[in-house]
Amino acid sequence: MKKKFGFGILLIFGLAFTSGCAQHSMDRLKTDDTVDLSTRWNDTDSQATAKEMIQDVLGRPWIENYMKKSGKNPTVIVGTGVNKSHDHIPTETFTKDLERELTNSGRVMFVAAKGERDEVREERAEQQINSSNETAKAFKKEIGADYMLKGVINSFEDDENTTLNKKTYKYYQVTLEMIDLESNSKVWLGDKKIKKLMTRGKYGITY
Repeated sequence: MKKKFGFGILLIFGLAFTSGCAQHSMDRLKTDDTVDLSTRWNDTDSQATAKEMIQDVLGRPWIENYMKKSGKNPTVIVGTGVNKSHDHIPTETFTKDLERELTNSGRVMFVAAKGERDEVREERAEQQINSSNETAKAFKKEIGADYMLKGVINSFEDDENTTLNKKTYKYYQVTLEMIDLESNSKVWLGDKKIKKLMTRGKYGITY
C-alpha cells in the first residue's frame, strides 16, 4: 500500500512538472518595437538602414543637378541587392524599405523592377486580346529609368568563450550606389555600418 501511495505521489509530481515545462507565453508587440534576440540582421536593422541611407542620398547634389538639366524629378529603378553576409537576409524586404522611403520623399519616381515588369507586360498583352480598345493599355509607353540603385550587404563576425559567458560580435556594412543608366557613372555612394555585441552569461543575456 505504501509503495502504491509513493508511486502515485511521484506520478502526480511528474505530471505537474511536465505540464509546467510545456507552458509558454506570447507577447504581441508594436511593429516599431525593437526586438533583438540575437546578433542577426532583423527588421529594425532593415528599416533604420533604409531610412538613414535615403536621407543621405536625398541630400546629395545629384538630384538637383539632374533637375536643373532635365526640369523634372529623376526616375529610379532598383537593381540587384546582393547579400554577402553570414545571415539569411531577405534582400527584397530591404529594397522595398529603400523604395518606400525614396518614393515617399516626393523627389524621386520609381519604375517597376525587372521581375515586376514581366507580370505587368503579361497583363498588358492580355488586355490587347480581352479588353476594349478604349481601356487596353498600349505597348511601348513604359517610362525608362534614369538611374539604378544597387547594393550589397557584407558582415564580419567573431566570438569568445569563457567559463562564465560567451560573447558574440557581429559587424554589418551596407553599401549602396546610384548609377546613371546612360553614362554608367556613379552619382552617389553611401554606406551604413552596424555593430552588435551579445553576451550570454550564466544568469542571462546582456547586449
